[in-house]
Amino acid sequence: MSMFKWEVVDPAPGQAVLPMQRLPWGKTIGLGAQHVVAMFGATFVFPLVMGLDANLAIMFSGICTILFLLIVQNRVPSYLGTSASFVASVAAIRALDEGNDSSYVTGAILVGGLVLAAVGVLVHFAGAQLIHRILPPAVTGAVVMLIGFNLAPVVAGIYWPQDQWIALLTAAFMVFAAVVLPGFWSRIAVLLALIFGYVLSWLADLVLGPITSVLGGATEATEHDRVSWAGVEAANWIGLPSGTLADGVSVVHGPSFSLTAILLVLPGVIALVAENTGHVKAVAEMTGEDLDPYMGRAIGADGIATAFSSAFGGSPTTTYAENIGVMGATRVYSSAAYYVAALVAILLGLCPKFGAVVNATPGGVLGGITVVLYGMIGLVGAKIWVENDIDFGNPVNMVGLSAGIIAGIGGVTLTFGDDFELGGIALGTILVIVFFHMVKGRGSDGSGTVTRNLSHPDYDEGVDDAASGGTHKR
Repeated sequence: MSMFKWEVVDPAPGQAVLPMQRLPWGKTIGLGAQHVVAMFGATFVFPLVMGLDANLAIMFSGICTILFLLIVQNRVPSYLGTSASFVASVAAIRALDEGNDSSYVTGAILVGGLVLAAVGVLVHFAGAQLIHRILPPAVTGAVVMLIGFNLAPVVAGIYWPQDQWIALLTAAFMVFAAVVLPGFWSRIAVLLALIFGYVLSWLADLVLGPITSVLGGATEATEHDRVSWAGVEAANWIGLPSGTLADGVSVVHGPSFSLTAILLVLPGVIALVAENTGHVKAVAEMTGEDLDPYMGRAIGADGIATAFSSAFGGSPTTTYAENIGVMGATRVYSSAAYYVAALVAILLGLCPKFGAVVNATPGGVLGGITVVLYGMIGLVGAKIWVENDIDFGNPVNMVGLSAGIIAGIGGVTLTFGDDFELGGIALGTILVIVFFHMVKGRGSDGSGTVTRNLSHPDYDEGVDDAASGGTHKR
């Protein structure tokens, strides 16, 4: 059967529509638009906080989704939105010195994408077990956690101070929307929070007048409106993404390369491997199809898409959990709907006025959204531990992971000579992997008594040093 020949079905309520099936085109287009809404909020929030162009990110999310679907032969329905896995690394790169502008950010991400693509090739030929041997859940959870929590200073130092009350109210609304609103509405909580904060900021300008605060990238407080649409009024309705970023680099630009920047980005590759593996497993479980043969293709496709996007100044990509939620709710897994969503995103990316509206998002609104999102990224690491029954009574996990987590979150550094420094996320990830594998399976009789007693007061004997976390006997 041709890759672009979908079986047209009209299922009974609750019956699944498989990846190589589709609803009539009218319903497929409507579902594709729903996927755009689901991915929309996070896909342009993360470019904004990375200092990249949101309009370009939206356009490349559509292009990269099509690229992904072609590589996996339409068997793994997915939307590739902007990845959060590199946000902390980008913040660290920008903090290095004035020379590390956006071209070094996208250059480092491009290398990260190529490394991810290489991992995909290895997995395709060696099998998915390769991932579990090198990056067992205990390690993956620790890396994801330190990436998320490393972002706390970004919120506290850049976004929250721009308008603390708008940030607080936006965060409160996002928490409420994500948990209390029903069904699909809870899945677009980021988008709803952004609209809420935007409107709230506009009303605050009308009622309270301008605010005096330090804008992102500035060093002194200035009086300014929360919402400024000067750029929106000047933007064209139709055209390619253009203009300059806050650091003076062109929106569409080629990459530059720095070893230090590249090392800061590579830990994000581990998070992307975990995200893509989880995505493929989730889709396989929902559809009842065996997608293991496509695991390597999916990982590699995301890597290629990330490298392709960043080669032009775009954002890194990843398969989106928000869209898995839409599939789970509708039971429509048709890859045709994702082609529709991708085309809609490309059209939005070709509207500079739309991009100007996005880029005018008030800093306080971003503060409220990111304080929740960054915490959620960190807690995904804890979720990986819980779902895989990681036993922290086992000293391999408790001690083997601890130093790397603190180094990554706290910004611990190692200096080599006069010109090279390894620290933060990069150093934390290296310590997590090296220390864990250094002690895995090497515990002696009676070792780790303190950690076992802290976790299991009723501990009696024996701990299994399995990579998944081990068990204990009572």
